[in-house]
Amino acid sequence: MTAPAIRVRGLRKAYGKLEVLRGVDFEVARGSIFALLGSNGAGKTTVVRILSTLLEADAGEAEVNGFAVASQGDDVRESISLTGQFAAVDEILTGRENLVLVAKLRHLKNAGEIADGLLRRFALTEAGSRKVSTYSGGMRRRLDIAMSLIGDPQVIFLDEPTTGLDPQARNDVWRAVEELAEQGATVLLTTQYLEEAEHLADRIAILHEGQVLVNGTLEELKRLLPPAKVEYVEKQPTLEDVFFSLVGTGNKGDGQ
Repeated sequence: MTAPAIRVRGLRKAYGKLEVLRGVDFEVARGSIFALLGSNGAGKTTVVRILSTLLEADAGEAEVNGFAVASQGDDVRESISLTGQFAAVDEILTGRENLVLVAKLRHLKNAGEIADGLLRRFALTEAGSRKVSTYSGGMRRRLDIAMSLIGDPQVIFLDEPTTGLDPQARNDVWRAVEELAEQGATVLLTTQYLEEAEHLADRIAILHEGQVLVNGTLEELKRLLPPAKVEYVEKQPTLEDVFFSLVGTGNKGDGQ
């Protein structure tokens, strides 16, 4: 059997008397989307920071792409990308210039071709020559994710990728995340949105007060509760149904 892309055992982290992580365990299969679901302060970002070598755990073991996080940090960093809660883009540069800059920093050949390919992939070609300061929130987030893919990382961490986005921008990011997994990447995303985890994830772990309460597929988690008995329900359209019926679901030419 193929070894998991991410393996976490007994992960602990405290700041003084505040225990942020209290023995976290989970595994992420290669090529899958794994959602770490929890409210603010549950410890989601701390897990990501430890796995991406930005923070040292107090106890426990973690492996990413077969490398021990604690002792093989360089190898871990070479095989991952990290997109934080806020888009790390340079507003003075154009979208294309941001991508070219990152490709050159990674010492990759054909930086221009790499940038153009990613602009096409994330529906940003028309906006590629514009300064990022003119981009919408959804466009900045798509550019941020595109920048994180330069160098073809095998494991991608997305820390609350749709926080603060409007419904249509959120939908754009969801499609981008699904495409990453379809092309073979392993994605670990943190979210506080139930619908996001339900829509995207192959497996979901619910993190609460530093501990994983449950971990399974959506169907496995649903079976934890008995089905509700309903005699008659008249389904009303949701606000999301109304929104997308009016504005459409497609990408309208890079933020138009």
